[in-house]
Formats: sequence, structure tokens, C-alpha cells
Amino acid sequence: MINGFLQQTYLSNRVLDYLIVVIIFILLVIFIQIIKRLFLRFITAWAKKTTTTIDDKFVKAFEEKIKTFLNLIYFGAFYISIKRLAMEPQIEHFFNIFVTTLLIFFGIRFLLSITIYGLETYWLKKEKDKSKKQALKGIITILKFIVWSIVFIVVLDNLGIKISTLVAGLGIGGIAIALAAQTVLGDLFSYFIIFFDRPFEIGDFLIVGDFKGTVEYIGLKTTRLSSLGGEQLIFSNQDLTNSRIKNYKRMNQRRVAFQFGVTYQTGLIKLKEIPKIVENIITKIPETIHSRAHFASYGDYSLNFEVVYFVLSNDYKKYMDIQQEINFQLKDIFEKKKIEFAYPTQTVFLSNENPK
Repeated sequence: MINGFLQQTYLSNRVLDYLIVVIIFILLVIFIQIIKRLFLRFITAWAKKTTTTIDDKFVKAFEEKIKTFLNLIYFGAFYISIKRLAMEPQIEHFFNIFVTTLLIFFGIRFLLSITIYGLETYWLKKEKDKSKKQALKGIITILKFIVWSIVFIVVLDNLGIKISTLVAGLGIGGIAIALAAQTVLGDLFSYFIIFFDRPFEIGDFLIVGDFKGTVEYIGLKTTRLSSLGGEQLIFSNQDLTNSRIKNYKRMNQRRVAFQFGVTYQTGLIKLKEIPKIVENIITKIPETIHSRAHFASYGDYSLNFEVVYFVLSNDYKKYMDIQQEINFQLKDIFEKKKIEFAYPTQTVFLSNENPK
């Protein structure tokens, strides 16, 4: 009775054939599980023997993404098993297309997941920059769109649909879109330049022409700065990449030059003391390097001194605190030595001679 049941035919195949297919599929699944465990055990042991961390990250990524990869292998095992069955040519054709589509889908999904994981865990951790996470999201979105668009065209080709007309239409449409959106595409390419070349990052203090501000957002089209006055400055990415930008956060030290003047009534002995006074003040202030202090020129109403020093920091507030301390000490010492700062004055000379 059992033998008779196994010999019954459904859709050109015996029940026994279906049972064999199921057994083959189960055996293949068991074999895949054994290979998976052995492989994971092998690469884990191999990663522990090495001194680098790249292989450890690869093992971790493979363990996290193994489910997507196993789905791909399982569909392959299912395809191998089902091929034993006799099918009508038309059904077999559609079945092959279906399995191929699923294999492509899970294969691309696995490769994308590994690529994205590598970018997020290795690249971003290496850079140690929070702004990269925000920028990477846009790049990943564009990458996914391009890859899945190509996959869609390949699948249509496998379905027997003539894609030459579609590709030609997409080409013409792409040219039309590119011409209509030159500015948007220019900003998008500039975004990639900012991301990879890194002329500035979030938190950097920039001067762009007459505008100053701290970078607070870098988007696909615009970059936003918070100005010193509190208002938000919005620049297109293309404007920034085409401009000359001063990035003050990249400074290791700040060169400072300032001038002051004393009155013409100041004696020569005191004039000669002033450069040394300035040098002593700057030298005693932490995180500063004195460069020079000179009696530079004769002004309209003052004897002008020029001072140059370096602040060993890129912090603007620290620079202003140091300059303020220098000004305070100059004022204090000049008052004690009775040296007067100059200010705009006019001297009128009157003559007592009578005109003839």
C-alpha cells in the first residue's frame, strides 16, 4: 500500500520523487549548518592568532550578516534539490527566473550589508568624527539606489523584456534631468568632495568671504554655519568648494600682530624700554611665544609700535583672553612709568607777529 502511494503521479512526478527532493534538501541544510559551524570556528581561531584587528572585524561582520548569506545558500540548495523533478518547459523557465532573481536579490543584499558594515565600523571608527556618520548616510542611500537600479535592469533582462529601449530612454531622460538640475548635481558632487577631501568638518570655524561662522550641518545640497551674531548662514556646497575658505580650527597656533602708539612727548629712554616691557609681558603669559616688538613708525599724532606674538592654540576665546591680559598689563605698567598712550590730537601754533 505504501509502495502504491509512493508511485502515484502528480504533475508528472511520483510521490517518491517529491520525497527524495525533500530528503535531499534536508540533507543539504544539515550539511550547510555543519560547514557554517566549522568555518566560523576556523576563522575565529585564525583571527585570535593574528595581531591585527582587521580580521577580527571581518569575523564579527560575517557572524552578524550570516543570516542573509545563509538565505542565499538555502535557496541554492532548494534549487539543486528541485531540479530532480520533471517540469514543463514553460514552468521550468519561470522557475529558473524566480530562483535566479532570489539568488541575485540575496547576493546583492549580502554584499551591500558587508560593504555598509565595513564603512560604518572601520572607516568611521578610524576617523573618529561624528559628522562622518551623517555624511555616510547620504552616500549609502545613493549607493543603494544605483546598485538596485542595475539589479532591476538585469532582472528585467532575465525576464525576457527588451531593455535596450528602456536603457536608451533612461539615457535621454538622464541627460535631460542633468541639464535641468545642473545646480543640484553640482552641489551633490561638491558634497562628495567635502566628504572625501575634508576641507572642513562640523565644529570648524570658517571665514568665507565676508562671512564667519561655525559649521553645524553638512547636507547633500547645503552647508549651514552658525555666525558669531547667532544667525544661521546657509551656503550651497558648490559655493563653498569654489570659494577660498579660511579654516581656523585647523590652526596649531595663531599669529597675532597688533599696534599701539605713545605720545610724541615720550622721552627716548622710555621709548627704548617699551619693546622690552612688551616682551616681558608676553613671555610670562602661558601658551604664548614672543616674536618681536619694534618702534615701527612716526604717525600723525603718535609714535607707533608694532608687536607680533604667537598663541599656541586655535581657540579664539583663549586668544582674546591673552590679548586682553596684555592690554591690561601694558596699561598698568605705562601708568606707573608715566608713559601716555596717544590719541588723535591737533596742535595749533599761534604767532604774535603783526602783519605788515
